[in-house]
Amino acid sequence: MSETAIAKLFMHGRSQAVRLPKEFRMPGAEVKVSRIGDKVILEPIETRPFDAKNFWAAIDSLTGGEFPDVGDDDLHPNLDDDVSLD
Repeated sequence: MSETAIAKLFMHGRSQAVRLPKEFRMPGAEVKVSRIGDKVILEPIETRPFDAKNFWAAIDSLTGGEFPDVGDDDLHPNLDDDVSLD
């Protein structure tokens, strides 16, 4: 059985937005939007559980999998001891 209701349209900055009635609320912060003919369809986006293995694989792909060799001297900049604020 399909439900029908009236929703309000309004402008949010330069974007058009729709205020959904309470019975049509969806979980999450984003929805998938598609158009079929003259209809606009909003669908909830399934949230996938966090996958640490994929996360670190993505990080490794950015760095080539190798971190640079960093020594203690690289972590502390050489500063002049004679700093004058005059």
